[in-house]
Amino acid sequence: MTVKLAGVKFWGSRYMKRAVSVFLAGAAVLFTVQPSIGAGASAQQYLPNPIKQVDYLPFDKKRAALGRLLFYDKVLSGNRNIACGTCHSHEHATTDGLSLGIGEGGIGLGPKRRFPEGRAMPQKRVPRNANALFNLGHKDFRVLFHDGRASVADTYGNGFNTPAEEWLPKGLSSIAAAQTMFPITSRTEMAGDPAENEIAASRRERIDHVWPRIAKRVAAISEYRSLFGETYPDIAGPGDIKMIHIANAIGDFINSEWRSSNAPFDRFLTGDQTALTQKQRAGAALFYGKAQCSTCHSGALLTDQKFHALALPPFGPGRTRVFDPYPRDVGRMGETDQITDAYRFRTPSLRNVAKTGPWGHNGAYATLKGIIDHHLNPLEALQRWDRKQVILPANAKFEQTDFAIWDDTREMKRLQRHIDIKPLALSNKEIAELVAFLHSLTDKQALAGRLGKPLNVPSGLPID
Repeated sequence: MTVKLAGVKFWGSRYMKRAVSVFLAGAAVLFTVQPSIGAGASAQQYLPNPIKQVDYLPFDKKRAALGRLLFYDKVLSGNRNIACGTCHSHEHATTDGLSLGIGEGGIGLGPKRRFPEGRAMPQKRVPRNANALFNLGHKDFRVLFHDGRASVADTYGNGFNTPAEEWLPKGLSSIAAAQTMFPITSRTEMAGDPAENEIAASRRERIDHVWPRIAKRVAAISEYRSLFGETYPDIAGPGDIKMIHIANAIGDFINSEWRSSNAPFDRFLTGDQTALTQKQRAGAALFYGKAQCSTCHSGALLTDQKFHALALPPFGPGRTRVFDPYPRDVGRMGETDQITDAYRFRTPSLRNVAKTGPWGHNGAYATLKGIIDHHLNPLEALQRWDRKQVILPANAKFEQTDFAIWDDTREMKRLQRHIDIKPLALSNKEIAELVAFLHSLTDKQALAGRLGKPLNVPSGLPID
């Protein structure tokens, strides 16, 4: 079977076994693109197979229900003032609607979140844009965070390659569970200042000293003791509650809560030719054809889970290394120490992308058109970038240095030397069609979630 999409031919004997025939009128020509940015060989591009429930890791309903409470409970943070759900909320499509968020010490939710008055200020803005959580339970997800610092690998004998290295405990059920171990250890995100609480102070000793203290906190709450005992057969008493139980519960919640497989594009893939508008079909043809978006945003998850340098406009504190003398962000190189990885960041999944802005690893663009324009010509877009694109809570202290990196001519030149995309010309009409297609990736059921946000949590702490 051959499937046509506006001048693109998709060979269905291997990838498409569904009765989807003609997507758009147009000549059927074989479309070839580079299999990775900058590579010399070419490869055929295919529409992805629809996501099915069997493509997800299994989850336990009791663990997911428990994880829902923990996800929104501030008891997991050092100062008991922020939860996972503060920066990854149902209201904001599992993100916070900010370019760079306010983690520990902030007040409010989403774009209305602000810095407090009359108390200690947070150390800095969160260095990177909050990642969306859709489909993290999919079996194909193997790399998480913008720099890929959590991945599925048995490098250290515990199933994952993470900043905790061999100190990450064994028994974590998924990469979604593994990634929950780290925001609670971050001074900026959830732990707070070492002088303020024992959680943050223990991080100075060693990263795995944080987790038993958090588990002890949770075990001290009678309702949690009952819930953990009912959920995990190996828990006989409060002393048996470990961080892996907490992480696996949150992992099962994320896995089951935000499964995105019922967007118009998904229905289109299963044979509903009315699911996309004519404009969205034209955008799909561009996405899988001339615009070459699917070179990196490939497969059912719309990401190759690899790392690419796009020279996005830099600002904010950056995710610096201990020896970086100024606030810059070198991306993947910060994890691998390989110069070839400089300024490269993980390709994000585009599921519900129209709802998860601002866009880019630092939220540099407030519109989909803006981030598309940047992909078309990174150097030119960098030069004409308008700082008004960023959505940042106002703060006089941080605003003094938010854009200081632009005054460092050497760093800016280094950034511009690392670009993995070649310029590509598209008309305004074609860009509008691409934007329309990206809106077809919005799954309203996934946005709402399976269980939704709880009204209260066992700790009794307020929910943001």
